[in-house]
Amino acid sequence: MDYLTIKDLEVFAFHGVFEEEKKLGQKFLITVVLSLDMRPAAISGDLTKSVHYGQLSHELEAEFKKESYDLIETAGEKLALYVLEHYDMVKSVSITIKKPWAPIQRSMDTVSIEINRTCHQVYIGLGSNLGDRLANIENAIAAIESLPGVRLLKTSAIIETPPWGYEDQDPFLNNVIQIKTYLPPYELMDYLLAIELDLGRQRQIHWGPRTIDLDILFYDDLISDDPHIILPHPRIWQREFVLKSLAEIAPYFVHPVKKANMLELLEAVSES
Repeated sequence: MDYLTIKDLEVFAFHGVFEEEKKLGQKFLITVVLSLDMRPAAISGDLTKSVHYGQLSHELEAEFKKESYDLIETAGEKLALYVLEHYDMVKSVSITIKKPWAPIQRSMDTVSIEINRTCHQVYIGLGSNLGDRLANIENAIAAIESLPGVRLLKTSAIIETPPWGYEDQDPFLNNVIQIKTYLPPYELMDYLLAIELDLGRQRQIHWGPRTIDLDILFYDDLISDDPHIILPHPRIWQREFVLKSLAEIAPYFVHPVKKANMLELLEAVSES
């Protein structure tokens, strides 16, 4: 991966917990490091295939001065998310903010914070077998797409499937979507649980009927045993209906535990 660096961009702004900082303002130094593929721009000489650092510098200054924050951590977070939301080619961003005039009544060179954020590829499974199943799935996708820091990349076809696990219930409509997001797994999971509640999800029977079910199937190739969000989602490799949708939009994505791609896993479960 290639890197573009803007070092110590000087901006006068009004961030700080003290009233004097908000009234008088002070100097900040902002360093930005972008991770992206510069080869297309290098070969073609086409600036649109890279990041215009002059334009970005003006945008960062405007974003940094738009509001007044108590913490430079907040200002750094805002700048990082601005870059990821407005520059699709950027894979990750590091923001360092130095505060050389920090009012601590001690001699020092500077104080600084560093914020690192990365875009992630996430696959989410959707299912519904109560009420207007199609509307439930469409509304859930719209709600996910409207989340901060989320961009919808691909949507599989919606298929009807028999119930899995608890069979005494109506058939499901299911599909899988691929999103790009900078949200960490636990934060994305909290958003999905809130969407389920908004759409009337009630957890009464394990694997039972539901208006909507939203599962994070893969988050990059992350492996996690956190009870709040186990990754990859358990039993993917056993569920033919999930594998069908995954094989449609990500046939060569490799399961980080099973070490097989979606087409291979689908073939294995179909044969069994």
